[in-house]
Amino acid sequence: MFLPDPLRSFLYRLAAALALAAACAAPAAADLYEDFIFAVANDRVALVRELLAKGVDPNTVSPEGEPALVLAARGNYTGTIDALLAAKANVNARSTFGDSAIMAAALNGHLGLVQKLRARGADIDGAGWTPLIYAATGGHDAVVAYLLAEGAKINAVSPNGTSALMMAVREGKGPTVALLIARGADVNLRNQDGATALAWAERGNEREMAAQLRRAGARD
Repeated sequence: MFLPDPLRSFLYRLAAALALAAACAAPAAADLYEDFIFAVANDRVALVRELLAKGVDPNTVSPEGEPALVLAARGNYTGTIDALLAAKANVNARSTFGDSAIMAAALNGHLGLVQKLRARGADIDGAGWTPLIYAATGGHDAVVAYLLAEGAKINAVSPNGTSALMMAVREGKGPTVALLIARGADVNLRNQDGATALAWAERGNEREMAAQLRRAGARD
């Protein structure tokens, strides 16, 4: 089709401008992504807010597969977490390995953050590892007590059949074992290998713990 020279020139300039914009868009987006992950991982709250205001997705996932909220929860970065929640981050988003923000907070004993996330609708039960199992693993009794008060299933098990009580035993968390037993944990649950909390206590030479489990009805 014949085009007048001025129009042809305009179209060439327009095509060149569009091509340049397309070439610059990807690096610009990549820079925003890297800046955002850096800001979240280092609790740079002002930068996080600035990037969110520019349109960065609050549910952006790190190269390691962690949503921004989970990444911030591991460090108990409350300012960054508040910014992400204000931007409507998914409170139940999970990492590649199945961890949510409340699970990360529970594992590290951050009770205030666990409570904050729960108030925003964070799940405390479900398939797989749970915040209660994670809290028991770390021996964080205040978090364990809070989650139980919120209705967490005390005998929930991980994919390999391990319960909160079993993890507390394995990690040598005596006070947590006592707390879970007092709250009615099943002392005779077995994991997929057939091991019980008592078996782990005896394997770890935790004599007092083993005696405590036996008093609660644990059997060989």
